[in-house]
Amino acid sequence: MPFSFSHYELSGLILIEQKTFEDPRGFFKETYQFDAFAAHGIQERFVQDNLSVSARDVLRGMHFQAPPLAQAKLVSVIKGTILDVVVDLRQDSPTFQKWAAIEIAAERHQALYIPVGFAHGFLALENDSYVTYKTSAPYSPEHERGIRWNDPDIGIVWPIASPQVSAKDAALPFIDELPDSLF
Repeated sequence: MPFSFSHYELSGLILIEQKTFEDPRGFFKETYQFDAFAAHGIQERFVQDNLSVSARDVLRGMHFQAPPLAQAKLVSVIKGTILDVVVDLRQDSPTFQKWAAIEIAAERHQALYIPVGFAHGFLALENDSYVTYKTSAPYSPEHERGIRWNDPDIGIVWPIASPQVSAKDAALPFIDELPDSLF
């Protein structure tokens, strides 16, 4: 099987190891296969692919989309290394308002499945970190939401104190400003 699936500490979060086939020319790997993923609980039909390129110490997030266009994501790094961070925003979840940080590097050949109901962000740990991710719903500016990357009520521990953050992300609301029944 070209994949192995490990359930992470937050409910619904799955780390996927992608098997590579290497020879003197380089390597080949499958990055996604619907039937294999569905057999392990990932049944979304992904409808959009995105690519982000970031310099070291750039922090993007913490983003999500509100229903009815909420997004599950499948995140991979194709060059560089990131610290991928998620926050569970599902009120009925046993891990509600908990966060997890996972270092994902291109050479580890991993992907992270993030179900609907999580805020997502990442910090580039290397220059030219290329992050690609599939989403289960198209981008919708009307449904775009987020929470502040340094919200003290969440307490995410980032490895640097002053990352480069966009003005838009720096102005996102704190978690206690979100509606009570978002997901």
